[in-house]
Amino acid sequence: MERKKLCLVIPSLQAGGMERVMSELAHYFAAREEIEVHLVLYGITREIFYPIPDNILISIPRFRFNNRWRLWCTIKTICFLRKAIKRINPDSILSFGEYWNSFVLIALFRLRFPVFVSDRCQPDKNLGRIHGLLRKILYPLSAGIIAQTEKAAEIYGKIGLNRNIAVIGNPIRQIAERPGIKREKIVLTVGRLINTKHHDKLIELFLSLSDLEWRLVIVGYDHLKQKNSKCLQSIITEHNAETRVILAGKQDDVDAYYLRSGIFAFTSSSEGFPNVIGEAMAAGLPVVAFDCVAGPSEMIEDKKNGFLVPLFDYVLFRERLSVLMEDSELRTAFGKAAKRDIFKYSVDNIGKKYLKFIGLHSDC
Repeated sequence: MERKKLCLVIPSLQAGGMERVMSELAHYFAAREEIEVHLVLYGITREIFYPIPDNILISIPRFRFNNRWRLWCTIKTICFLRKAIKRINPDSILSFGEYWNSFVLIALFRLRFPVFVSDRCQPDKNLGRIHGLLRKILYPLSAGIIAQTEKAAEIYGKIGLNRNIAVIGNPIRQIAERPGIKREKIVLTVGRLINTKHHDKLIELFLSLSDLEWRLVIVGYDHLKQKNSKCLQSIITEHNAETRVILAGKQDDVDAYYLRSGIFAFTSSSEGFPNVIGEAMAAGLPVVAFDCVAGPSEMIEDKKNGFLVPLFDYVLFRERLSVLMEDSELRTAFGKAAKRDIFKYSVDNIGKKYLKFIGLHSDC
């Protein structure tokens, strides 16, 4: 049987939600004998933080992207994409990134490769005048759009981005218990230290609670030129809370933090489909999260496997967090329900949906 060629296109595989999803899908696709998987990295850094199977063929530009010569490097990148993908000659292309998909579509203009695109942000996010215009012009030329949530599909449909839209959530890997790791009184949050995550508010909210046995652990790093770690550390120092609030930075083994913690708290106001909520649930953690435009409500059923809180209602968020901190039986009940309910987003289930939509589905 002749193998089908699938080309995965993404700026980089640096630590992040979009990149983790592509990594999980890459592993799933590469494990199928009938598919030859290619990975094209073309961003500014082209970093590979997540492991990639040895049988995936990787293409990376040989030149460095120099911001001093941004226009010239952008043109070179577009030329690289066109040349590399023509050489691969794929049966299907999957591209991730709301700011990047347009460049892929420009690079492949008038080539007859089916390109499936997926934005990985809040669906009503303002991309700016230029990127918004490019998306409006170019996305209808794609073979289809993968929306992460029903809300995203609704928004994309209303603005006429494409008629072929599939709703496919993110693959959530199952996180097994480990010998020697026990639950502790830790409230955990995971995510880049950017403004829309509102870590400063979470710290202040947590420190207003009187239970001194609990600690808040924040796993994440500075991003988007926002040096928020210094600001967060100053809040911690101001409250003399160095033993109660820990900035853990970037961690290779995030699973150990999920398994050691007792509660997952998520104060983000802008998401596409927050992987960290799914991962926390897969590890059996009860979650308290803001009900932002898209994402959390796809996974959390309020008062069944966690708590959904209206956006920016910090008073109620504090109350819900306090309830879980005080009630170990409720934490256990929510955690068990969360682990059960998140299984529908298993890598196998989501991978099959992707293959069917991009035309590489096989019953073999």
